[in-house]
Amino acid sequence: MSQRLVVLLSLILSSAFAQNNTRHVPSIDDLLMVKSIGGAQISPEGDWIAYTINESDFKQDAFVTQIGLVNANGSENFQLTRGEKSSTNPRWSPDGKWLAFLSTRVGDKNQVFVIRPNGGEAAQLTKCENGVNNFNWSPDGTKIAFSATRNPDLIQSGTADIYVLTLADSAIKKIVAQAGPDNNPDWSPDGTQIIFSSAMGNPKYYSSNTRLAIVDANGGAPRSITANFDEQPGLVQWNVDGVYFTALQKTASHLFRVDPASGKVTRISAPDHLMAGAFSLTRDGKRLAFTASTATALNEVFVTDAQNFSPRVLTNMTEQAQKFMLGSREVIAWKSKDGAMIEGVLIKPADFDPAKKYPLLCIIHGGPTGIDRPILLAPDARYYPSDIWANRGALILKVNYRGSAGYGEKFRQLNLRNLGVGDAWDVLSGVDYLIGKGWVDPAKVGCMGWSQGGYISAFLTASTTRFAAISVGAGISNWATYYYNTDITPFTIQYLDDDPLDDPAIYQKTSPMTYLKQAATPTLIQHGENDKRVPIANAYELRQGLEDRGVKAEMVVYKGFGHGINKPKAMRAVMQHNLAWFNHFIWGDTLPDFTNPDLPKKEKPEKKAEASGTLD
Repeated sequence: MSQRLVVLLSLILSSAFAQNNTRHVPSIDDLLMVKSIGGAQISPEGDWIAYTINESDFKQDAFVTQIGLVNANGSENFQLTRGEKSSTNPRWSPDGKWLAFLSTRVGDKNQVFVIRPNGGEAAQLTKCENGVNNFNWSPDGTKIAFSATRNPDLIQSGTADIYVLTLADSAIKKIVAQAGPDNNPDWSPDGTQIIFSSAMGNPKYYSSNTRLAIVDANGGAPRSITANFDEQPGLVQWNVDGVYFTALQKTASHLFRVDPASGKVTRISAPDHLMAGAFSLTRDGKRLAFTASTATALNEVFVTDAQNFSPRVLTNMTEQAQKFMLGSREVIAWKSKDGAMIEGVLIKPADFDPAKKYPLLCIIHGGPTGIDRPILLAPDARYYPSDIWANRGALILKVNYRGSAGYGEKFRQLNLRNLGVGDAWDVLSGVDYLIGKGWVDPAKVGCMGWSQGGYISAFLTASTTRFAAISVGAGISNWATYYYNTDITPFTIQYLDDDPLDDPAIYQKTSPMTYLKQAATPTLIQHGENDKRVPIANAYELRQGLEDRGVKAEMVVYKGFGHGINKPKAMRAVMQHNLAWFNHFIWGDTLPDFTNPDLPKKEKPEKKAEASGTLD
């Protein structure tokens, strides 16, 4: 069974990576223009699969998502929705005659639309003043289960409880009321019980395993059915033969089935290293669709029988990569300073020679409960152009530091009250591991990351001189500054265990600013102007601290953006700035003026995303 998937993907690759004289190193715009697939939803009878296609639209400066349809034998594959506005979250009606989706095609708020799968005009179903975030079709239309928090502020996420609305009289009953968040309810096949995702009262829900729990539809004591499963289960569907869920297993991701009575978990998907997602099942649970990618293939849509996992690929998005020269991807592992086993993704140049010494660039994911996986043209390629550097002759290391998802609850909690410190051990030990193999020039090592990855990069720029250059994207420089200004203050309390007044020592131990007197590494600071998650005060604090010590610092403010950069032209600028920074400090290229709209060379960033100033 497992070999069939490998063979199918190999067939895709033999076409996509055949020797071709037109292959070239991808440009920044090439990386931005790669289309990606997601959100596979199989129809109730299993004859069609809806999926989403995301691509860059530079004309309107937006990432636009549309819905595609492919039949189960792959003979028909076409784009169903079109236009300048995105269409997302496709969901089949119970009879399979309609496809509902979200779109801002009328007004600026998401509303629910429906369309016939064989085409025609979409009809608008909702006109909600504040828009619609998510939706589902109703098993009989008499009751709705939903979760709600005390108020919409993110700091109240832990107050989410489960409610049932009876449509006949609009009566609302709270059926789950316990500490920690309870979310994403769904009905049992017979409608007598409700399953939901739960912290089960655990106050450290940011770093702990969530559970799938069941409660009577009229209320009562919730019962966890995944207490013995050491990862984060994501509910897919409750069928007559059990509850299906998806979860990470290190860098792999699989489909599982749990018996709601005994709690016995069975893995459905294969092979072991499968990296799959967006699982959906037919009404009878006999057929399922999903997406999967590999180190040499982009995300594709697959279909298989549920009881005999033997997937057939239905799309060929990997064909886009045929024209590119790309590095190879593999998972490596090493021991950190305290003995913890750490994994990472290593990208090598296509012509890698183990007898040579290469520059090394470390890219650190966010989260901290994110994860890097060995997939072709991973999403961070839109911030950090890995394959451009690999083609220039660099190794790229993406570290799944302590706290990363996929490795179980104990590993995810190794950085509690140890943020930055333990994370730095994991990155530095990975660098040392590759130097020890004789592959890396120790004088040509750089590090970069966004969000939590930006924080770890800031910690490294402050606490070590091992790097030739560092880039800090939307990073935390002072946990006290962060705590008092962020939109998710509970995150800080759960990881550091107290507030800055009661335990100033832990805030000093984990803050980059504490170690800044020893800083010497040239540092690029990138930040969204309106970032509420990591307020921009963190960036200004780091910049000023570095300048006060005479350390070369460059700060770029992306005007109008929040925590993430979500428009193609500004994302182009992010990559241009990172490319210019590390090309200078690793390879000796001329460092351009970051306020110059012609940065770098012929590729021009959007004016909104230009640097707010240079700080030499």
